[in-house]
Amino acid sequence: MIPRPSVLCPIDFSAGSRGALRYAAVIAAHLGARLTVLAIDDPLLIEAAEFGDSPATVHKHAIQEMNKFCAATFADQQLTGADVQLEVVAGKPAAEILRVAHNDHCDLIVMGSHGATGFRKLFFGSTTERVLRETPVPVLVTPAADPGPVGPADVQRIIRRILVPVDLTTATSHQLAVTVTVAEALSVPLLLLHVVEPVRSMVAAQPRQPKIDTERRSRAERQLDKAAADMPAVLRPEVLVAYGEPAEEIAKVAHDRDAGLIILGLHSSPLLGPRMGSVTYRVLCLAHRLVLALPPQPTPAVRFNPAEAASEETAPTMTP
Repeated sequence: MIPRPSVLCPIDFSAGSRGALRYAAVIAAHLGARLTVLAIDDPLLIEAAEFGDSPATVHKHAIQEMNKFCAATFADQQLTGADVQLEVVAGKPAAEILRVAHNDHCDLIVMGSHGATGFRKLFFGSTTERVLRETPVPVLVTPAADPGPVGPADVQRIIRRILVPVDLTTATSHQLAVTVTVAEALSVPLLLLHVVEPVRSMVAAQPRQPKIDTERRSRAERQLDKAAADMPAVLRPEVLVAYGEPAEEIAKVAHDRDAGLIILGLHSSPLLGPRMGSVTYRVLCLAHRLVLALPPQPTPAVRFNPAEAASEETAPTMTP
């Protein structure tokens, strides 16, 4: 028996989480999934509230507030096809989101990208960042200013095109497989992108640098062309190789090609530790688009294009 899909949507009662909730509801309805709407309270606030009321009363009040938030989010629309559950917990937001996702066997987390403090956090919330560092399941991050879809028909209009920045490592196969599934469900075109990073050398001038860059571009184009050829023609996959800083180029291409969804991988780094994902974080700061972040597979994936990948051992690659 195939287990029923499950979607988790943490909310903080902000406009940003209202948009995320609309996306989560549309996805859950489409999949016939269980939708868990999660609110996390500060333990100190709960403790203070319980001085005047019983724990049961405090919990009941929190559920009432969540019901009001959901009612205002969807107005007169009914969440058909989705089994909606409201849950209130106390603790650190990121830790509780990950705990609930694990305990409820969630297949997807949908949450906003907004933050509250500091220049960097203004663009990318610390809770979202911490979830992305440790999540075992995909996370759909929604822009703070995105009000979300009114219904399923709006999703295709919002996304328009899917941008898939790939680094042509072993993780690419899984990233492309997920992308094809999403694109087929939405009937939107794909754009495969690889960003060739500048080679940083201690030597002031490298006479062979232009030739090396040309070869790296050609190699990436061949691999992207092969990946596109293996995809269903109905998806109209395009390929593009850019040169520069990965996050800046990804954001620029997303804007120029009107891509409403970016599908990125969350990679670990042997130098910086697990799941740093600096490119992914920077893209979230710059692009202001929907971003589907995919964690590494728990088991080794089939190597992407092994014959050519093996020849790139000395070439720098983009690491989302």
